[in-house]
Amino acid sequence: MRRTTLIALGAAIVLGLFAVYLANVFLTSTEKKAEAQQVTFTKVAVAAVPLEYGTDIGPQNVKFVDYPASSVPPGSFSQYAQLAPAGKRRVVIRGMQVNEPILAYKLGGEGLGPSIAYQLPDGMRAAAVGINRVSGVAGFVQPNDTVDVLITRDVGGRSITDVLLQNIRVIALDQNATGADGKPAVAQTATLEVTPTDAQKLALSQQAGQLSLVLRKPGVEQNIPAIQTVDANDLRYSYYSAGVNQRPVLAAAPAQVRRPVARVSAPRRPAPRPVVRTAPAAPPTNNVEVVRGTKGSNYEVGGYGS
Repeated sequence: MRRTTLIALGAAIVLGLFAVYLANVFLTSTEKKAEAQQVTFTKVAVAAVPLEYGTDIGPQNVKFVDYPASSVPPGSFSQYAQLAPAGKRRVVIRGMQVNEPILAYKLGGEGLGPSIAYQLPDGMRAAAVGINRVSGVAGFVQPNDTVDVLITRDVGGRSITDVLLQNIRVIALDQNATGADGKPAVAQTATLEVTPTDAQKLALSQQAGQLSLVLRKPGVEQNIPAIQTVDANDLRYSYYSAGVNQRPVLAAAPAQVRRPVARVSAPRRPAPRPVVRTAPAAPPTNNVEVVRGTKGSNYEVGGYGS
């Protein structure tokens, strides 16, 4: 028994030492991996307060926070001297929230003021049109709203109205490009975001007729699929049906139900019976039959001289 106990004790000691060795190897490799993957941080400029369009960049509205070096967003700034060089103005052209990284494309050029040109997508243009209290929807059109543009003009001696453009974003009204208060304001000009071809249409249409803005819900799905010209003949109630331009359909007169009419036909005449023509009867004669033996003979008598 004592020998068996010693053997078991020795085996336990060996297994324990082996387990300690394995644990030491595992922990050492883990530490080495952690050291190899140690994260380095760098400073990145972020907004300390909400920054609106046209705000000047200054020490009071910028702060620097630690960002993982592998996750620094492109166009960020790590030093204030990079963000706002000494003696040069830098303004916000795209709004930012608190702790949002300040990126180069959200700022105007060094020494330049705010410009709506920075807000234009690639390939788009800004075109201004004249409006008034009526054509500007009584001032309820605000920057960043979406409108349709109508044109009213004379063609061939009659006034017509067409839909010129659809789903057009309003960039600014007069010199207001923010519309922060959201209150209606009557403006004299509206700056619209259009394609180069649409800009040409707007320039020509202002010479050819009168433009009107129609406030609409944003979205291409709100477009009118089939544009229809409206003239004086269409000025009637319920011209538009279910929100789609279409000519009014006059109600058709109720169809007359044809009742079955009994036809009275002339009585049929009986078919004429075929006339059988008979030969005229022979005039009566006086005959005398004389029999001689077994043979008889007829003899006509009388009738002479008649």
